[in-house]
Amino acid sequence: MSWRKLIAPYARPHSGRGILDLLCTALPFLALLAGIFLGLAHEIWAALILVLPAAFFLVRLFIIQHDCGHGSYFKARWANNLLGRVIGVLTLTPYAFWRHDHAVHHATSGNLSRRGTGDIITLTISEYRARSALRRLIYRIYRHPLLLFVIGPAVQFILVHRIPRGSPTRNHKAWLSVLGTNLALAGVAAAIVLLLGWRPLVIGYLPISFLAGSFGIWLFYVQHQFENTYWRKDAEWNFEAAAFEGCSLYDLPRFMHWLTGNIGFHHIHHLAITIPSYRLRAAYKAIPAFREAKKLSIAESISSCRLVLWDERRNKLVGFRDARR
Repeated sequence: MSWRKLIAPYARPHSGRGILDLLCTALPFLALLAGIFLGLAHEIWAALILVLPAAFFLVRLFIIQHDCGHGSYFKARWANNLLGRVIGVLTLTPYAFWRHDHAVHHATSGNLSRRGTGDIITLTISEYRARSALRRLIYRIYRHPLLLFVIGPAVQFILVHRIPRGSPTRNHKAWLSVLGTNLALAGVAAAIVLLLGWRPLVIGYLPISFLAGSFGIWLFYVQHQFENTYWRKDAEWNFEAAAFEGCSLYDLPRFMHWLTGNIGFHHIHHLAITIPSYRLRAAYKAIPAFREAKKLSIAESISSCRLVLWDERRNKLVGFRDARR
């Protein structure tokens, strides 16, 4: 039986389930946000306790936005696009702009000949050795966990997402997406400052966004950057192999799978982007082949941070030490 027939029962959006998932995510997030905003007027430290759970619910909102970008959350295209744009204001992510880059990521994941859009830059050992000392240093800095997971998210979501790329005539949708999101953000920020002052925005929402961005980039990173992942040049690249071998099954506790929108079943998502996040677990349980993916424990995912170069001879990710051998 073909993959298309196997996944067909799960690749259908269910509006009722989508609305329920949205309510179970948006309502707790808004309640936590209200608690933080109101609490900052009385006791700052008590209010900031709510920042961490709010950040996780913002990650869930981003996963819903992500599903909308794939057209898999609702049946109607207009409903996906409307919800994606609204959530994009909360996640500081211009919807159409990000959707394009993410589509390129899915089309090129694991392809050594088409790196650079929507992914973490990864060099081969030979490419790294061919660089000058200065460019090697720049790559080392770029791949350092402090930059990737602490500084990088702030730069990406607060600065990079505010600047449109390319020609405004050729890339008018991306420009409209970025500028429209910026305008909406400016209006929301102005309303918050006028009504509640600057503290809810600076001490409340920015830390939530910062933590959610760090968690999101970490999830994206570990699901592709592990030792025996998949990278091949264009002539050898295969879509199904890239999905099954180049994406991990992040072995998280069940409640963490829920908090992260089931994105840990990443191999299934890459094989079939039409399966909404709320049906990934059901597909995993029903199709035995999906349970044969490369499981990645939390401990293994942490140790994967040292894997920064692709060894084409051994087909595995290695550390900088291997480049000196």
